[in-house]
Amino acid sequence: MLLGTILLWALNTTVTRYMLTHGFKPLAYATIRYAAATALFWAYTYSRERSFRIARRDLRYVGLAAGMIFVNQLCFVYSIDKTTAATVTLFLGITPIFTGVMTSAVGLERMQRGFWIATIASLVGVGLVATGSGGFSGRAVGDAIAVGAAVTWAVYSIAITPLMRRYSPFRISSLVLGGGWVPIALVGLPQSTTQSFQFGWKVWLGFAFAVVGPLFLTNILWFTAISHVGPSRASLFSNMQPAFGVVFALLLLGEHLTRWEVAGGVLIISAVLLERSRRTPLEPGAD
Repeated sequence: MLLGTILLWALNTTVTRYMLTHGFKPLAYATIRYAAATALFWAYTYSRERSFRIARRDLRYVGLAAGMIFVNQLCFVYSIDKTTAATVTLFLGITPIFTGVMTSAVGLERMQRGFWIATIASLVGVGLVATGSGGFSGRAVGDAIAVGAAVTWAVYSIAITPLMRRYSPFRISSLVLGGGWVPIALVGLPQSTTQSFQFGWKVWLGFAFAVVGPLFLTNILWFTAISHVGPSRASLFSNMQPAFGVVFALLLLGEHLTRWEVAGGVLIISAVLLERSRRTPLEPGAD
């Protein structure tokens, strides 16, 4: 289940890139995808728990998490629209670093020297990936937005931490996805109403995967697996996500990385491995 979860997450960026280069408008894609995923989660959670109730004091955390989902999805779809899937995957890989920086800033954790070394290394890696072959080569906007996607997912991960102590991950996902979908739908209304749906079967197959796989099924697999093997072993599997994501982009989309991007990617993945050697995350993966 852990390996299946990581593979589904890793494939998501490549599939999304395919969707956006074969006719889907970014916000129309995000709107329809999250509407379908929210419907699935609400049906599944209600059949399982018969309630979506949470305490009033926790509404602020749900609201913050939903807001971060909204901004994260804007960053996610537009970063993939403006740069390569491999690059976005590498940038999303630094999410644990941003999470650690933020938890340290708000006083939730006190980070040791090893973490700050990993932070510096990851930032250097980001610089190498961004510069690519002799400069930003017209993808600076996409690169910056991809970093924004990593930052917003880090804030989301922190926001749901108090909720995870009191509610099931399925109830949290249902409420947060629903709350995040509303502003996505409002912002995406112009694109959604003008979107053409004359796609081939590959696009529809990819869309079905993007809804059922990385948004719905992975949450069930991930938290079920954690209940059996514990978060420490789960975190070891999650370390493989950036590497698998890059491989999928290279093999399925024919993308390529320059030597500077490879060096930056190795540095980012190494930094994440160092950071996660002292952390056992419970939150689901990005996007």
